[in-house]
Amino acid sequence: MNRTRLRTALAALATLAGVAALTVTATPAGADEAAAVSWSVTPADASGPDGRVAIEHSLDAGATIDDHFAVRNLGTEAVSFRVAAADGFYTRNGRFDMLPSDQESVDAGTWIALPESVTVEPGGTVVVPFTISVPENVEPGDHAAGIAASVLSLKQGEGAEVGVESRVGFRVMTRVTGELAPAFSAQNVRADYRTSWNPFEPGRIDVSFDVVNEGNTRLEVGGVLALAGQQVPFPDESAGGQEILPEERHTLSLVVDQVWPLFAFPGEIALAPSVTTADGQSTEVVPAATPLFIWAIPWPQLLVLAGLTLIAMALLWRRNRSTRRIEELVRQAREAGRRDAVPERAA
Repeated sequence: MNRTRLRTALAALATLAGVAALTVTATPAGADEAAAVSWSVTPADASGPDGRVAIEHSLDAGATIDDHFAVRNLGTEAVSFRVAAADGFYTRNGRFDMLPSDQESVDAGTWIALPESVTVEPGGTVVVPFTISVPENVEPGDHAAGIAASVLSLKQGEGAEVGVESRVGFRVMTRVTGELAPAFSAQNVRADYRTSWNPFEPGRIDVSFDVVNEGNTRLEVGGVLALAGQQVPFPDESAGGQEILPEERHTLSLVVDQVWPLFAFPGEIALAPSVTTADGQSTEVVPAATPLFIWAIPWPQLLVLAGLTLIAMALLWRRNRSTRRIEELVRQAREAGRRDAVPERAA
């Protein structure tokens, strides 16, 4: 049987978003289901996991720092894990991820030196040292990477066995010291009034826009949409904080409910993101407003009004027609009366 090995990131997302102890079960290449393994990867110190969910350092250009992470084998067989670092990024749904193994890193993923693999006994934990070396000529600001441990498992595809790389990892954020210049903008603003075709019910306004990080620091998105007399904060509290790395963009979609169509609505998107420092503190950034304008034509109400107008005109026409008919009958009666009166006077 032809074996095609397709490397793809399958299970890294949740841990890379900051969950320290995600476990993944996979069947390594050449193994059966009984040998399925599960494992976790967490930041650590030299003695073992230290409670961190991500690794963050603030370093000068040209500086070097040593750190550790721990790989724990939760399975029943010894496993050799491939370990690797790669550039990090945020996905469209706000989760942190790292480039797959078939894409080349060009930034912080290339700063990390670590072993290519580590073998962990069943139920055991191995602490792996690594080194971050910041280049001399790198730009100040935030640079994101990820570290992951992976195994290759086989899955049955269309007529072939497909090798799938399952990864578990965590975020490594390096802030290079220097002048920090947070900058952002709202782009591709789109607004659409959704009409309720029941003329006695209000509609809604759907608004979407891209928040673009144009500076050199990561930003946590925040702000308020002011439209149709309502204030809609974003992001939604249930979504939690949403970060954007330098040169990244994040699309937000908002809904303004219970809006009667009053022909037009001016509004604005007030962006007020914050900068998160390496020690977890937030610094507010000068907010900026982006205007928007939307038409909200009350078509159902206009149709009802047009229908009522036509009915009123029809009733008025019938009334006028009846009045004219009555007047004509009266005129004819008078004429007949005059004709009947003329012979009597002549006699």
